[in-house]
Amino acid sequence: MSTDSEYWFCLKHHTVEGVEGCPNKDRLGPYPTQAEAARALEKAAERTEEWDEDPVWNDRTEDE
Repeated sequence: MSTDSEYWFCLKHHTVEGVEGCPNKDRLGPYPTQAEAARALEKAAERTEEWDEDPVWNDRTEDE
């Protein structure tokens, strides 16, 4: 469900968009604020780093 107070980060244009924007396949979100949407790539990188370092989910072998 989308509302007028949701925002997405467009991966194609690297801009924050409202409800009317590029197709969802080209966007990250929704986020509750424009500021949070603007940080989408940074937040995704932070989460990836956290998951990479999580010993419970780390699937690296000792050979790597």
